[in-house]
Amino acid sequence: MMRIRKAVIPAAGLGTRLYPMTRAQPKEMLPVLDKPVIHYVVEEAVNSGLDEILVIVGRGKEAIINYFDKSSMDDKVKDDYGLSSFPNILFVRQKEQLGFADAVRCARSFVGDDPFVVLAGDTIYRSGRKETVTSQLTSVLVKRHEPVIGLEKVPKELIRNYGIIDGSKEDGRIWKIRDMVEKPDPGDAPSNMGAIGLYALTPDIFDFIDRIKPGKNCEYQLTDALRLLAKEKTLLGYEIEGKRYDIGTKELWVSTFMEFARSDPRFGRR
Repeated sequence: MMRIRKAVIPAAGLGTRLYPMTRAQPKEMLPVLDKPVIHYVVEEAVNSGLDEILVIVGRGKEAIINYFDKSSMDDKVKDDYGLSSFPNILFVRQKEQLGFADAVRCARSFVGDDPFVVLAGDTIYRSGRKETVTSQLTSVLVKRHEPVIGLEKVPKELIRNYGIIDGSKEDGRIWKIRDMVEKPDPGDAPSNMGAIGLYALTPDIFDFIDRIKPGKNCEYQLTDALRLLAKEKTLLGYEIEGKRYDIGTKELWVSTFMEFARSDPRFGRR
């Protein structure tokens, strides 16, 4: 049986929408309660059975690498928040800011011929059932041997902020994707199912990344590669059971921090 062990975490973005908090620290190192966001992302990978992890970093992201090193503080605190149970984490630098697909392309030699998961470095997931959100996708890939992207229902007023799929529902929460439309007007959207930045992929995605052209700001977008894949092969979507927390803006980071605080008995109202 296929086993998925590799996780790729792009964490090279500039965090412009979070400035000036990101002026001297990566957005992935912003705290949500007492752990940085990147800690939650790696936890999601580890709890999903992914024990080979590659983080894509860029200039000014050294704090992420340092965070996963052994620290002199480790022996002085009673709780290392699970850090000691993490596997060895590898890092590679994206030398230019050329978009999400280009960051994924940096993982080509790490991935080799194996299936793998891509998790955004600024997104936290809380599952609505026993298995993790990531495991929900990898289970489909293992069963179907076809790439899967995470989906969620998007309110009409937010559709213009998402990549929206054109597809048909197959079975339960599984969709077969024909195409994807990036940030459409609500009236032109082919559905209300949006991509959430979580992917369980097969290594042939790199061939499709090589074929796409740069778009806005000369950046290569993974959506474009997935659109090509969907036209030539099978691309599935899975409507996740759980909740996604994107900290890409100040408002989203604050609301995530507050929701986590309210649900934690250490900090919630009594």
